Amino acid sequence: MTTPAAVAHGGAGPGPDRQHNVEAAVQRAAEILQAGGSAVEAAIEACILLEDDPVFNAGTGAVFRNDGSILLDASLQTSDGRMGFVIAMRDTPNPIRVAADLLDEEINGLVGDGARDWADARGHPKAAVEGRPPKDESGDTVGVITRDPTGLLACATSTGGTSYRPAGRVGDVPLPGSGFWAQGDLAVAATGVGEAITKALLSYRVYERIRSTGDSLDAAMRWGIDELIDEGISVGLISLGSEGEGRGHSNTDMPWAAWTG
Repeated sequence: MTTPAAVAHGGAGPGPDRQHNVEAAVQRAAEILQAGGSAVEAAIEACILLEDDPVFNAGTGAVFRNDGSILLDASLQTSDGRMGFVIAMRDTPNPIRVAADLLDEEINGLVGDGARDWADARGHPKAAVEGRPPKDESGDTVGVITRDPTGLLACATSTGGTSYRPAGRVGDVPLPGSGFWAQGDLAVAATGVGEAITKALLSYRVYERIRSTGDSLDAAMRWGIDELIDEGISVGLISLGSEGEGRGHSNTDMPWAAWTG
């Protein structure tokens, strides 16, 4: 029997105070895990809480692109080899639910109108996302990693993209190895400037650093940001292993919280 745990972040970079909001998401995950729920269920529901909170650039609080569109990305990966991700979805307040439905499908990724059509066919709510005007300073990706008593890890991330970017822009959140990676006994999720995270393949390389060197979660995340990310670029990470408490590290403001049962 493994001790259940959860860790979450509320985006890297300056913005409104959102620590309490992240703590609420972790508490939601804890309630589900303590009631016997799975890591997948806990990660999804905690992520939904963040998507529904307008303080975050995800779901309801997503930012507008240059053309005035609001496009949502989300991903979900489990440590037993399942994965689902969606890119640039319209009219989807909770894209993490659609990503979750892909976990056991033959395909694992969908984009744009095709993603929305697939969601429609499976009864996912379709509704306009309120969004918010572009801002130079705002929270970015939200992310949750959970561990249930079976030892399964689940990593959920969600974002509304980035202000002042074209409608077709894709950041790190839905890209395996960049915004997230979960495998075996370890999961890592990133947040911040998506282009820098993607070029560094940051989540996977931090994961590999821990596995290959035996570094602690803290040491490996620090290495990833210090060595793989250029100075002055806002980036943060959270991670959770097969035991112990989840950890967070960033080179800027990043609210994060952790719980262990």
